[in-house]
Amino acid sequence: MSAQQTIAGSVEIEGRGLFTGTPSIVRLHPAPANQGITFLRTDEQVPVRIPARVANVAKRARRTSLRNGTVSIETVEHCLSACAGLGIDNVLIELRGDELPAGDGSGLLFLDKLREAGVAPQDAGRDWFVISQTVRVVDGDSELVALPPLQATAETLEIHYDLDYGEASPIGRQHHTFVLTPDRYLQEIAPARTFVLKPEADQLLAAGLGSHLTYSDILVFGNDGPIENTLRFPDECVRHKILDLIGDLMLLGKPLIGRIYARRSGHSLNHELVRRFAEQIRQRQRVDLLLSAPRLDIRQVQRILPHRYPFLMVDRILEVEGSRRAVGIKNVTINEEFFQGHYPGKPIMPGVLIIEAMAQMGGILLSQELEHKGQVAVLLSLDKVKFRHQVSPGDQLLLVAEAIRVKSRTGHVRTTAKVGDELVAEAVIKFMMTDAQGN
Repeated sequence: MSAQQTIAGSVEIEGRGLFTGTPSIVRLHPAPANQGITFLRTDEQVPVRIPARVANVAKRARRTSLRNGTVSIETVEHCLSACAGLGIDNVLIELRGDELPAGDGSGLLFLDKLREAGVAPQDAGRDWFVISQTVRVVDGDSELVALPPLQATAETLEIHYDLDYGEASPIGRQHHTFVLTPDRYLQEIAPARTFVLKPEADQLLAAGLGSHLTYSDILVFGNDGPIENTLRFPDECVRHKILDLIGDLMLLGKPLIGRIYARRSGHSLNHELVRRFAEQIRQRQRVDLLLSAPRLDIRQVQRILPHRYPFLMVDRILEVEGSRRAVGIKNVTINEEFFQGHYPGKPIMPGVLIIEAMAQMGGILLSQELEHKGQVAVLLSLDKVKFRHQVSPGDQLLLVAEAIRVKSRTGHVRTTAKVGDELVAEAVIKFMMTDAQGN
């Protein structure tokens, strides 16, 4: 299996954004293995970190933007595409400005700078996402279909793109098939530039976007072809669509193996396909977690929590990440005492007991703090409590507790409970830590 890669040194890029025209300065730095591509807005009073993940995508037209709270970064797809083209997994991208520089609207600006920095292998294997089943996403007459690789040992991504603007359009219909390798990306994809039809360009200008651009800065198609510009490839438009798709696929955080067929796809459909892949990863991780040996069994749980049957609501602990996060299980059976009197005709687990189960998970998490050994967590307050789904006999509650803020005597924890993929309940819980004696 091939190694992860980062860049060998730091490089800087200056320029104006494609849509906003805002001047920006970008610095690309090496990053540790398994960190992925991360953006950092250094022009904020407190620098804001935004990982390049589909969960952080902001809804925008004609581009891919990332957001953390109120802070966003516009038009990241060309930079991400260049990273994918060179097989770069881990980079820290510092940005002063709200949009990455556009260059000539292709991937060359970023590709050239990444090659200038150099590509460096790392001491960690690449965590491939192998497309194992057919996935299809559709929006009107646009679609994306992901298919498994033809050979089980393949380590390549193959893209077939069918771009169809219709016979009356100066762009027409274009096809291109591409296998992602650094050499082929450099030759076939990276030089392909952003393009728009003249009416689309007029609409963008009316919306206050792209007013700094000239016809030499971007491919604008009139009735007779590009206006005051020359094509780099006869099918440059479909090649740029592949460039964008490769960049959007980087939002999964893993390199892909398999085949993708695209027809008239754009950014929003690209994002939806990545969301489907991300959900498959979550499902696989959930199954692996449930099948794994418990981190703490019921006897060890009882050493931490003072509760006993019928008020002990955690059966085992699957995962503990220091004092940051803990995952546990509550098996809900018909033998629970509360089912005898709580809607006995249609047994439903009381919501307050779901909250109690989440609170007990929070207590287990807080007990991982060294200074809290020998103490128990007592519930102080609940905030943002929401019940979203009923819990019935036979269900298995997956309980997750994540630390928000922990002090010597108190702790804030964000908790959730799920049954399968369904979110059952959530709450932010504040605890007071007290001595365990007498409990």
